[in-house]
Parts: sequence; structure tokens; C-alpha cells
Amino acid sequence: MFERRRILKLAGTAAAAAAVPAVAVAARGFAHSADASQAGVTAGAVPGTKRFDLSAPSERLLREVSLTETRVLQSLAFDNSRGHIFFVQLVDGGRQLPGESRAYTGAERGANGDLCVTRTDLGGNIMGAMYLRGFGHGVQIGVESTESGSFLWTETKAVKTQNPDGTHTGWGSRLARFKFANGTVLTPESPALAQFALEEGVDRTTVTLDPVHQRLAVRCRVSGAFRYRLYDLAAFKAGGRTTLADVAQPADLQPGHPDTFQGFAAFGNHLYLLAGTQYGKDGSVSPDGNTFITCVDWNTGAVVEQELTRAGYSLPYREPEGMAIQVPDTANPQAVRLCSGFASVTSGTDSRKRASVYYKETLV
Repeated sequence: MFERRRILKLAGTAAAAAAVPAVAVAARGFAHSADASQAGVTAGAVPGTKRFDLSAPSERLLREVSLTETRVLQSLAFDNSRGHIFFVQLVDGGRQLPGESRAYTGAERGANGDLCVTRTDLGGNIMGAMYLRGFGHGVQIGVESTESGSFLWTETKAVKTQNPDGTHTGWGSRLARFKFANGTVLTPESPALAQFALEEGVDRTTVTLDPVHQRLAVRCRVSGAFRYRLYDLAAFKAGGRTTLADVAQPADLQPGHPDTFQGFAAFGNHLYLLAGTQYGKDGSVSPDGNTFITCVDWNTGAVVEQELTRAGYSLPYREPEGMAIQVPDTANPQAVRLCSGFASVTSGTDSRKRASVYYKETLV
């Protein structure tokens, strides 16, 4: 039996979420603040759950595995029913994909929003890959496990944006849902995609799933400020856009450092945010680094806990990239893990990137 059936049966709270009073989304006028007493929070009514203890030690799931491409992993997600992990990277420079007239540079791939998705088992062994042309930066993804296969949720329809240093990045403007199909190449025009839009003026949309409570969480930019919105997954797929909660991104994701957002995850009535940089950048120094995990209450927008994480501290390079909720045993959906991804280099003389995953599993 697959994850959705087991979790809806055993978690209990998922059914309660459907009865939560709906909260309307206001499109503009949000303040960029983590203080629930200020403007910027559309109060939610998400049933209370335990949260991850961010001060608890991190454990290793995978360390320094190679993926399909040689660039950093951008994000990750699990098909918990099948025991698969999906990693996202930007496509390598110099690669020519089927249907392309030439090879593109790494800078062009980043500007176009061209991504590679690698599927592995829980040991990090590669089980396939597919390519997404013109989708975005791969900031965060989700996986919906169904009887017919693993359906990925990603950003899509990338918009090329110039960065302060003159380079360009392709950021997704919509969300997409599609079945993982090894060896295929998709574009935003591919019929295999189901696309989902938010209201006009919202951009840089990225997505993750809460696999236990069957909810979809979206990070998006509204009037220049980032917000997080929580939806019932089934309702969202059916076209509903009423939020269960809507909160502003906290003002300080990296105390003492320039904020560099790297991923997010959702579980119950809490939102988890990852921020930090690789060793040698923005004050990140081995072995402590500057990677922080922040827990936000979906119902108030308040920061509940924020901790520096030294997970994978001995990795060379060590850049935080992406978060995900893992359910190791779908028969016990409350025994969950909060996973964080980290990129490292192969060696001091070999810049090819490798992927590591560390997790916290203590709930309080």
C-alpha cells in the first residue's frame, strides 16, 4: 500500500486539516517581518503538532555521493513509499541535450533555468535521471508518491533575471507537477506537465510537500518580499487557492551574516528554513560555518527556534542546499526526519560536487 493511503489512515491529523476554517489570501501590502504582532501574517488555524528539536544532534543519511551532473545539488525530496531520493542540479556546461542544436555553457544553463533530476536509492546509488529545460533554479522540490509512480512538484516557466554581478538566473514563475520518467527531457510546453499559477504579480515560486499531512507549501515573492503559503494538496491540485496559513519570511535567517536562503520543509504546523553559505564565503569558516535552521509557526508567523547546525562540518567546501521530510517507515508516519542537503567538492584539486544528507529526528 502506498504512502498516501497509509499516512491518511494513520496520521489522523490530515483529515482534521480538511476541516480547518479557510483563510483568504491578501495579495499585497505584506510587511517583511517575523513578528506575528506586526503586519505580514495571515493567521492560520493549522492543527498543532510536535516539532523537530533543532538543538538535537544531526545524523548522517548519505555522505559525498556523486550525482548525474557535477554541479552542486540545489534541493532534494523523498518518495517515502519507494525508498527513493530525488536530487536537483543545474545542468553541466558543455552538455547538449536531445532536441538542442548545440551545447550550452554553465552560465547559459543557469540563465535558462535548465535542471537535472537524479533519482537514487537510500544508499545514494543512481537509479535514473531526467532533464528539465527552462524550469528554474531548483531551489526546492517536492515528491508526491502515487500508485502509478513518483510525481515531482517543481517550479517551471523560468524568467531570466539579471543579478547584481551582471550574471543571469532563471527563476520559476509557476509550479509544475509531472511523473518522473527516466531518460526524458521536458520543457514548460511538454504535455506531461500540469501547471499551476498563483495570482498575478507573484514570482519566484518554489514548492515542497508535507508528506504526512498531505499539504503543499509554496515559497513565493509578493511585491518584492518572500512569503510562505500552506495549502491542502488535493484542493490545490483541483484549483483551490485558499490558504491554510500564510506567513512572511523571517527577517534574520543567518544571525550575523548576509541571509542566503537555501531551502525549506513543512511538517505539521511548523515551517523549517535553511540558510547559509559554503566555507570561505560571507563569514563561513570551518568547522562551525554559518548554516542556520529556523523553525516558524504556521499559525502565527513567529520564529519558534533557530539554531546553528554543524551537520557535515568536516565536508570540504560544505554548502547547505535543500530540505525535505523523510518518513523512513510509512507504517509509522509520525517517526519522521528533517533532512538537510549539503554540497561538497570531490577533493582539494577536483571541484566536481558531491551530495550529502543529514537529518534530525527528535520531536518535542
